[in-house]
Amino acid sequence: MVTTTDTGWGVRLTTLALWALAAASVAYWGLRLSAPLGGGVPAVTATPPSAPDTAAISRLLGGGAVSAAVPQTPQTPAPTTGRLALVGVLAGHSSGSGAALIAVDGQSAKPFRVGVQVADGLVLQALEPRQARLGATATGPTTLTLDMPLRR
Repeated sequence: MVTTTDTGWGVRLTTLALWALAAASVAYWGLRLSAPLGGGVPAVTATPPSAPDTAAISRLLGGGAVSAAVPQTPQTPAPTTGRLALVGVLAGHSSGSGAALIAVDGQSAKPFRVGVQVADGLVLQALEPRQARLGATATGPTTLTLDMPLRR
């Protein structure tokens, strides 16, 4: 006499798994077909970047508080070295990258990247840890070197 010990659990679990897959499929397609047409992801609008806070950048790079410009009467133009003041330097890993905070004509300091015109006839050529070199062109000879003031 042969007795089987199979109680039918394999068939029951397989049937349960198939019904679960069928229910999941019905739920998926029901939600998919009931969604409104063309109601995809809303469009994202890009906002223009805001202007950097030059006073905060100046403090971050070690410069002191920049005083407000004092209005002066028009006179003969001051020499170039007196018009420019190096407030801070952010030099990159390579010699052709980085930015400098430079105050022009007593105004608040503004960031200038390497290769950008700083004043009439002066382009920021290169940066050192506490120095900026300027010239008539980005690749020409250096005509002006600005040094950061010593810390007190």
